[in-house]
Amino acid sequence: MSRFVRLLMATLLLAFAAARPANAQDATVLRDSETELLFRDASAPLIRAAGLSPKSVDVVLLNDPEINAFVATGQRVYIQSGLIAATDNVSELQGVIAHELGHVAGGHSIRLNQGVSQASTLSIATMVLGALAMAAGAGTAGMGILMAGNQVAMSRLLAFSRTQESTADQAGAKYLSGAGISGKGIISFFGKLQNQEYRLAIYAKDSYDRTHPLSNERVSALTQTLKADPAWDRPTDPELEARFQRVKAKLLGFVNPKQATIKYPEKDQSVPAHYARAYAYHLSGYPDKALAETNALLATAPHDPFYLELKGQILLESGKPAEAIAPLREATERSGEMPLIAAMLGHALIATEKPGNTAEAKQVLKAAVNRDNQNPFAWYQLGMIYDREGDQPRAALATAERNNLEGNPKLALASAEMALRGIPAGSPDYLRAQDIAMVSRAELKKKKKGKNDS
Repeated sequence: MSRFVRLLMATLLLAFAAARPANAQDATVLRDSETELLFRDASAPLIRAAGLSPKSVDVVLLNDPEINAFVATGQRVYIQSGLIAATDNVSELQGVIAHELGHVAGGHSIRLNQGVSQASTLSIATMVLGALAMAAGAGTAGMGILMAGNQVAMSRLLAFSRTQESTADQAGAKYLSGAGISGKGIISFFGKLQNQEYRLAIYAKDSYDRTHPLSNERVSALTQTLKADPAWDRPTDPELEARFQRVKAKLLGFVNPKQATIKYPEKDQSVPAHYARAYAYHLSGYPDKALAETNALLATAPHDPFYLELKGQILLESGKPAEAIAPLREATERSGEMPLIAAMLGHALIATEKPGNTAEAKQVLKAAVNRDNQNPFAWYQLGMIYDREGDQPRAALATAERNNLEGNPKLALASAEMALRGIPAGSPDYLRAQDIAMVSRAELKKKKKGKNDS
């Protein structure tokens, strides 16, 4: 296969992947209360400026080292961990989010899907014709058909993408202006990409500059627009910037512990450095060193809910659930009962294996899933409690919820049907079990049809 054909196929696959919505059952989604809160607060003024509701738009973090961000069907923006690592400040992150909101407001995810469909259909058709020609002995002619068809397909797809990106640039500039946020961030971020564009185009697989092709004309036009805006020289909110640096550091400690300890050596006693090393040491199996770094953080802010959450997590995952309860309980209270933190508290309470903790764990976990039902581990813990209580129908419902989130429709259907046999008809739990059963049957039917079609 020629290098050009491989490039075309890789580009098409990338476009399909970018158009496909990820969800909570996708293994690459990273959930973290502090990060999600930062995303929410950093994006809210931009979302409002786009004429959308902050409650209807999600900004989701993906564990992927490539420098990329994209939108999928629905009002959801995906930020990859590699992009966070590449941004220097929260202004650059907000610039990227503003650009992606341009895609959301423009409905580009659906249109991109249509553009890819046209390109790939043409490519497949020409591949078939080329294969027939080569099978008939006209090898040179067949390869010519393949190359010509692939060039047309690539041209259509890239032209489609360039138009959308320029439209999103202008929309993003408008949203930054409406939110009173300086456009210096997006310009500096695009400048980084342009400096690396040649290298990335050759070596990278899923880089931001592949899916968001840049040009001098495009960046110049955007710069001119943003420099004329009254917010151009407006400084970034220092509190938001400090929060961004914390999140960036803890993310590095989580996804790349070795690199985190190199970037943040022990002589660095800043808050981001302690944060990065705490996660790095914890994930590398050094709980004492991780706790020392966390205690250094707590010395600067004894009641910070996210520092308390980290301390509780280290203790819990080091086999000390009883010691984890106090910091996790305080973290839950001081965070406004953030469901991810509450679910960890529920886990610690159950892990003590003390019957007296079961009632509190049940209350905490039920509140957590009521506020955020996209946490399969919380459903698993709640199912354990129902099972201990002998409430098998609701244990089955919790299992159905978990399997539904984890993308196991066969197991979700079996558990939902078991729940339906024991839960009173017409009750909220009964209706929920019906919903899961219906969705699971539809998914299994779709999978069966896909196998038959292939």
